[in-house]
Amino acid sequence: MDRFASLSAFVKVAELKGFAPAARHMGLSPSALTRLVAALEDHLGARLLRRTTRSVTVTDEGERYLLQARRILADLADADASLQAVRAVPSGRLVVAAPMAFGRFHVGPLLSAYLSRYPAVQGELRLGDRNVNLIDDGIDVAVRIGELGDSTLKARRVGETRRVLVAAPAYLERHGTPATPDDIAGHRCIHFSGFNAAHEWVFERDGRRVRVGFTPSFVTNGAESAVQHAVDGGGLTLVFAYQAASALVRGHLRVLLADHERPPSPIQLVYPTARLLSAKVRTFIDMAASDTHWSFTDLDASTGA
Repeated sequence: MDRFASLSAFVKVAELKGFAPAARHMGLSPSALTRLVAALEDHLGARLLRRTTRSVTVTDEGERYLLQARRILADLADADASLQAVRAVPSGRLVVAAPMAFGRFHVGPLLSAYLSRYPAVQGELRLGDRNVNLIDDGIDVAVRIGELGDSTLKARRVGETRRVLVAAPAYLERHGTPATPDDIAGHRCIHFSGFNAAHEWVFERDGRRVRVGFTPSFVTNGAESAVQHAVDGGGLTLVFAYQAASALVRGHLRVLLADHERPPSPIQLVYPTARLLSAKVRTFIDMAASDTHWSFTDLDASTGA
């Protein structure tokens, strides 16, 4: 039995939830793929996949084995990549995903500079505030802000950003400036739902978290809309510092309750562990880490931070 081929077949069937799509992906016939998985199950003496006429699911034993199989395949891919990377020239299509505003203002210029340095690469930048599945959507590298919940991804930290509560000076002149999180209850609140769907903001001081609930006067899943409404005097809003940076520098917004902010959130480049780290991915990550440090923690003094 070819253990590598059997492991690869099992992992691909589990990920794509079917023998037919896995066979197409691997360039094999469904019967050949079935024999590989059957040989692996016979070798282990355990049923890894549960088959019905309509679906293929992973058994409990298969779930445990799947984690180990992915690690083994990733280690093999990394070993190959370490030998090939020295000789490889970056080329082909590089797909990078990033949050909407951050991608336009920061990742786009970085990708342009990268493509100028490596003209054999064709770049694609996908913008969206929803975390996508890198493997299913064919993404090579993604920018993620915040701690990672998916341990199957590798990450390289390239910066950090604060979450800031902001409001327009004109609004604060009319309604007063909150001195503590409890004061938020007396203000109009603009809720950017990208942080969470619940109508609450989380603050922290001396290691103690405080959750503040509110009834929003405006709700949006777009940070730029929340920032613009705040600039127009619509009330308070909580966003990442990079999302409000331009308005803060211009004095259109002020930072509030800076001493109650949560610790900065990391900005990371992530990529799948199960995918061979190609020269184009490696050089893009290296360029981002060496040429760029996206830090949105030390805001200009004129912002009131």
